[in-house]
Amino acid sequence: MNIKEKIRVVNDFPTPGIRFYDITPLLNDAQAYRETIDTMVAIAQKHDPEVIVALEARGFFFGPAIAYRLGLPFVPIRKRGKLPFKTYQETYQLEYGSSTLEIHQDGLPENQKVLIVDDVLATGGSTAAAINLVNHFHPKEAHLLFLMELKALKGREKLGKYSIDSIITV
Repeated sequence: MNIKEKIRVVNDFPTPGIRFYDITPLLNDAQAYRETIDTMVAIAQKHDPEVIVALEARGFFFGPAIAYRLGLPFVPIRKRGKLPFKTYQETYQLEYGSSTLEIHQDGLPENQKVLIVDDVLATGGSTAAAINLVNHFHPKEAHLLFLMELKALKGREKLGKYSIDSIITV
């Protein structure tokens, strides 16, 4: 199955000039979703992670499933104000403003091999913020895993030294 065929491109969403990659058709197809998770799990296993971290919201479609399949803990990175305990915060720039991500201050053990999961690598802003949050815990290693990478937006360049895997590149 070609997973890429299950992603719908919606032009001019959420604003004119933006090409939005809608993953809901992929999620609505049980076989395609299962194949996607199987592929992501196989990639994750190569890095031998000790914990899976994913970004709200669409990273949550993949991160917990990978953690479950590997028998590993899952740690959420959420938007500001969504976590009930003490947090570390990281603000990053968007094309139209800024946003803040948070992780619980007791979210990760120190010195772990961390796999950070999200749906799309675009400009790299939210991923860089997630890396900064994870770095509070002095990880032994951090690897990045995405469903899709939008090469034209050059997010990989912003993330330099980190190992980056993507199932789909457009």
